[in-house]
Amino acid sequence: MNAAQRTPLIGAYPKIFIPAITIIPGLVALVTIKGLGGDNPDLEYNNAIPLLINEYLPNGMLGVALAGLLAAFMAGVAANVSAFNTVVTYDLWEPYVKPGESDDYYIRFGRIATTGGILIGIGTALIASGYNNIMDYIQLLFSFFNAPLFATFIVGMFWRRMTPWAGFWGLVAGTLGAAAAHFAHAWEIINLGSDQAAAFWGAIVAFVADALVTVIVTLVTAPKPVDELQGLVYGMANVAEEAPASERAWYRRPLPLGLGALGLTVVLNLLFI
Repeated sequence: MNAAQRTPLIGAYPKIFIPAITIIPGLVALVTIKGLGGDNPDLEYNNAIPLLINEYLPNGMLGVALAGLLAAFMAGVAANVSAFNTVVTYDLWEPYVKPGESDDYYIRFGRIATTGGILIGIGTALIASGYNNIMDYIQLLFSFFNAPLFATFIVGMFWRRMTPWAGFWGLVAGTLGAAAAHFAHAWEIINLGSDQAAAFWGAIVAFVADALVTVIVTLVTAPKPVDELQGLVYGMANVAEEAPASERAWYRRPLPLGLGALGLTVVLNLLFI
């Protein structure tokens, strides 16, 4: 249990610095690539990294960098398609639509889900091409899906009374709330600032709407039996054997690791605010 709790906390430390990996090359490109962000379509901000690679890397290193970019894209696509396939097949289709089928059936359906996921990805890529800044699109997606999902997880982790239908309708309400904020800004009904600022406002609306609907639906639906919540809700962890002395050192305990990651995040936000 101690090792399982440490794993995401240790992974949080390198992830804290991912913004630096994306922002610093952009700042370098802004200074060194003349005309970046101007009227020339080849010099738009989304091309900052390829322009830097082309400007400063010799031919051999240029090939290595391109191979690394392609490998990163392929790994990302493979991971997301695999996750999509697994969730659709084993978490949705099998338990709720076609339970008790043979393994061959689920393999065939998984292949269909994979093809569908790739087609959806191509469609979203076409949508993304219509945005001047890829971050506007990413933040918009986060407001539609990540913000309500975060609210559902938080309520479900700390409130054992929460019900499955509450989670479902909370997600629906959160997504609709983010959509309402987005279209109100896009149609100039409400001025929420820049497109990224509007996405952040949409995320706030999505979180609040999800949390409120989740609580309301929970109060009018039957909860799951308590014995099914063991290990899933805070304060109801499964009983585990006591960790050995080597696992109880302060730098191996989840609490100091979590506080360290949180403190580092606060410090970096204050430094670069």
